[in-house]
Amino acid sequence: MTSTTRTLKVEGLRKLVEELRARGFTVIAPTVRDGAIVNAPIESIDQLPRGVGDQQDAAHYRLTERADGAYFGYAAGAQSMKPVLFPAEELLWRGKRDAAGAFTVQPASNEGGPYALLGVRGCDLKAIHIHDAVLTSRGFSDAHYAARRAGALLISVTCGSPAGTCFCASVGTGPRPSEGYDLSLTEVIKGSSHTFVVAVGTERGAEIMDALGASTASEAEMAAADDIAKDAALNMGRELNTDGLKYLMYANAESSHWDDVASRCLSCTNCTLVCPTCFCTSVEDVSDLTGQEASRHRVWDSCFSEDFSYIHGGSVRESPRSRYRQWITHKLASWEDQFGMTGCVGCGRCITWCPVGIDITAEAAALRGTPSKARK
Repeated sequence: MTSTTRTLKVEGLRKLVEELRARGFTVIAPTVRDGAIVNAPIESIDQLPRGVGDQQDAAHYRLTERADGAYFGYAAGAQSMKPVLFPAEELLWRGKRDAAGAFTVQPASNEGGPYALLGVRGCDLKAIHIHDAVLTSRGFSDAHYAARRAGALLISVTCGSPAGTCFCASVGTGPRPSEGYDLSLTEVIKGSSHTFVVAVGTERGAEIMDALGASTASEAEMAAADDIAKDAALNMGRELNTDGLKYLMYANAESSHWDDVASRCLSCTNCTLVCPTCFCTSVEDVSDLTGQEASRHRVWDSCFSEDFSYIHGGSVRESPRSRYRQWITHKLASWEDQFGMTGCVGCGRCITWCPVGIDITAEAAALRGTPSKARK
């Protein structure tokens, strides 16, 4: 595989989307919908959020206008790519009783794809690979996730404008993706020049660049891309001190600080719904009134729900105190023991979308007895 860094102009980005669609990919990319940046199928780069930026802080999200016409000039969108590969609700099987009374089950088919995921931030790219490990690399593979993940093309993007809630630099997932992509774009805008510096990560990515006739990046273009990543790393809105973090969490299992968090937490589950690595689910069975047809669905669940830990007539974690402690300790400590990696990728969505602005970095800092960093 050639590791030559390539460049594309805006027209080259347009041709990239056309090439992916011509190869049979469903292109999933950021677009503006209902006042937020979300991931959805696109047919052209005209559907990308060109000239759109964002403002994010605790319990705050607003889109803004950018004068430079950047296609990827925002931070983490409202959702990661998780709903594409791991939907919030999916049919597992459907069954029907025939005239003789026999009940036949038909497993659900995984429609859609193969997917080309365009515009994946470094934090969300890491989250995809965490799900690969959790859902496909253990004793039993999640067949539905594996089917959607098979053949997926990953095109990541350097985050040049981190939000007030971003802390990917603290956990080593960004702002520039370092591995695990087919192609990785850095958008460089200088005056009238609008260029995408493209790092090639796989043979498949190289073959697509060859098909587009992408030129080799110059030293100046690569240096400009490096500078964007360096500047973004220095301008994170939040910071998480990861030194001894797992042991800090375990040592504070009975800290009185959890009562303070509980006094603010609404147990609304927002943080788990927007988290790109949370994977807890439940199963719902539905039948028609005649009892002749039934179906089973898998739906996202949350450890912030009291029913989530319900067993033998009662819940293990009845209080918001215990539920928040469970969530943050799993993310920052026991996830490492369970899967060999951290469960937090530093996207900051749990901070942005918490209605009362609970901040995972601030809560970890409070347990450490140090002030948290939030961009002024």
